[in-house]
Amino acid sequence: MWRNTRSGWGIVSITLHWLSAVVIVSLFALGWWMTGLGYFDSWYNLAPWWHRSIGMLLLFATLLRLGWRLVNPTPAGQGSRLEKLAAHLGHVLLYVLLLVVLVSGYLISTARGRGISVFDWFEVPALISRLPNQESIAGEIHWYAAVALMVLAAGHLLAALKHHFIDRHDTLTRMLNPARSRRR
Repeated sequence: MWRNTRSGWGIVSITLHWLSAVVIVSLFALGWWMTGLGYFDSWYNLAPWWHRSIGMLLLFATLLRLGWRLVNPTPAGQGSRLEKLAAHLGHVLLYVLLLVVLVSGYLISTARGRGISVFDWFEVPALISRLPNQESIAGEIHWYAAVALMVLAAGHLLAALKHHFIDRHDTLTRMLNPARSRRR
């Protein structure tokens, strides 16, 4: 039940999927809220620290998730050939956008040559810094990629609900219950 099979997702994939989903939406909400903070607001420094720390943990979890996906089978898709192709392309685009958001966030935070403190547990070094307009360019990319990620994630959710309620496929239940996903 830990690993994926051709008929269903394992516990590791399911946990990483839902944990990522909650964290991604939370980081988007936090990031949006942060942009309205004033200099004298008590959260002015603390909110970005949380945002950066959680973002770095999400980057590591995403790399782990991609590695896990490479060494595990992907359950067979459901629906028409076009739906399967759209699902595959949608998943690839979700990962690409997520990595763009995470890497651009890293580039914003390290633009001045300082590493990123992750909850004061450890520091992620500034491997790339002081590029011309790094903070501004990375900030624009970060914002637009994050918005695109939210739109695509909403489409992903709607597609899952369509498969579940209209098509009566077990696509959604396979991502909720590893035991149930193995019945076929």
